Amino acid sequence: MIKAIFLLFIALSPFACGEAGSMDSFKTWPDGASPAEVGKRVAENVIPREFRFNAMPSKASLGVIYPEVIAWYGALTVAKLSGDRDLSDRLIRKFEPFLTVPGSQRVNRKAHVDYRVFGSVPLEIFIENNDDRCKVLGLSLADAQWERTTPDGITAEARYWIDDMYMIPLLQSQAFRASGDAKYIDRAAMTMSAYFAKMQQSNGLFYHGENAHFFWGRGNGWMAAGSAELLRSLPATHPRYEEILAGYRRMMKGLLENQMDSGMWRQLLDKPESWPESSGTAMFAFAMVTGVRNGWLDQASYGPAARKAWLALVAQLDDKANLREVCIGTDKGDTEAFYLERPRTVGDLHGQAPMLWTVSALLR
Repeated sequence: MIKAIFLLFIALSPFACGEAGSMDSFKTWPDGASPAEVGKRVAENVIPREFRFNAMPSKASLGVIYPEVIAWYGALTVAKLSGDRDLSDRLIRKFEPFLTVPGSQRVNRKAHVDYRVFGSVPLEIFIENNDDRCKVLGLSLADAQWERTTPDGITAEARYWIDDMYMIPLLQSQAFRASGDAKYIDRAAMTMSAYFAKMQQSNGLFYHGENAHFFWGRGNGWMAAGSAELLRSLPATHPRYEEILAGYRRMMKGLLENQMDSGMWRQLLDKPESWPESSGTAMFAFAMVTGVRNGWLDQASYGPAARKAWLALVAQLDDKANLREVCIGTDKGDTEAFYLERPRTVGDLHGQAPMLWTVSALLR
């Protein structure tokens, strides 16, 4: 408790931001808040977790689920960027069963963004160790996602829920990183462009879906994180680069205007009565750190905001590195009360995952 109060005090202190919001915002940290230390704690928290298909036999037919995938991806990148070979080896060994005949049955081939994203993990493993089995598996899922397309050329799996805009761009960007084939980054950019054009509101933010006109925190987090993930690999010469960068910047401005004094963001971003929610905050921190690191965002404005968010999140970790105040899995809702009354949980992978992404952004 004392440590949490201390970290929150540091987050709110004007000295926490470094001079003029420079890159010093990310250089020095109070005890217990350095990205390397926190990343190690959160990654070690993720590794021993039992897959849901084992823990809940009634759900076994669904195989590996997306929160497990995106946390695994985050842990792999943290291990690589921190040079922790032992951690990398353990994360990669955990994947080996899925390359066997019985284990491969746990890879859900259903045409749905939440299952296709599984391919991002074997593609990351291939990027790290050149295991061709992983490349074949990951690319097969990326290509399957484009077997059916809409008249405008994007995958028919696109639902125009903003949740899609992490799942699709991550998989296709990973396929581009692993193969160098421009078709994958073109797919991600085409889809992101369509979502920006159709769904971004005048304040830069996004409704959860076409029939869910609420600025849900984690929903916007998926969009923020997905656009930053895409921009990391989208060539500046790409014909869609400028429009995607402009949409991303509009969103970051809207988020900056809605950040709480504590550094957190709310469950419903624009509702002062809403509660501070950790998973969305972690996704926004990742997006802003990535933007500052790559020069897409003004350091003086966004560096301090991202730092404040990070320190507020560290204060939400318990002694086992479980993140508090995480909204449970959420479908689209049709009332404001639906979102405000969602249960909160501790240690849910929806929160652990973006903590790891933010660590990686800070280490890059």
